[in-house]
Amino acid sequence: MSHTRTERLEALGRIMDTLDILRVKCPWDAKQTNESLRPNTIEEVYELCQALLDDNGPEIRKELGDVLLHVLFYSKIADEKGLFDIADVADALNSKLIFRHPHVFGDVKADDAHQVEQNWEDIKLRERGGNRTVMAGVPAALPALVKAFRMQEKAANVGFDWESPEQVWDKVREEVGEVSEAIAAGRHSDVEAEMGDLLFSVINAARLYKVNPENALERTNRKFLARFNYIERCVTDSGRSLRDLTLGEMEELWQQAKTKAEGGR
Repeated sequence: MSHTRTERLEALGRIMDTLDILRVKCPWDAKQTNESLRPNTIEEVYELCQALLDDNGPEIRKELGDVLLHVLFYSKIADEKGLFDIADVADALNSKLIFRHPHVFGDVKADDAHQVEQNWEDIKLRERGGNRTVMAGVPAALPALVKAFRMQEKAANVGFDWESPEQVWDKVREEVGEVSEAIAAGRHSDVEAEMGDLLFSVINAARLYKVNPENALERTNRKFLARFNYIERCVTDSGRSLRDLTLGEMEELWQQAKTKAEGGR
């Protein structure tokens, strides 16, 4: 259901009024700080991501509300400290969006999404008096897989990239060989380093072929979990333990799980 602009603003006003009351009258809400809320924020964002992966409309709506609550809560705490309020947050975001979209609000030309991304990086480099580096916008605390993908995207947006996607496979094969050599030499520290290089090159390949590696890996995680759970159910129903099965028996059940899965994939 689509609401009017007035209805949307009124709805946001109601939740802000409710939060104001809770901040005064609810002991739990009253004692929250940025530090106490941060772990919950991380959890809420992951729950939103789960709903997005499930493409579950009702859950997406619910989790978006939980994330919005945290945005409003941090703004409320800042307002109490005399730092800023939600209006300042919204105004800063609006100004940034306009500034970083000169192809919409200015006279810069951008014919496709890739050119928009390149313009975006150029603009961010000019921000803060030109002291911003290309990688400055990649949070240090990001999970390694996501961080690798974002660093590769940012490097590509300033021209540091393969000329064609096909070229990346030579690098992947090279890294596979180096992992094998390190394993054969029995050098564990080298194995770890070369394995990291291999993973980085595979992530790069995913990016070049327009695949988000985080989404791709999570899809495979879910597939593996569903198939392994099938094996476990079959074994439990037969009164046996997984440790009682031979590898061949496990493989047979694995193939059954694949057959039962949609498309047999």
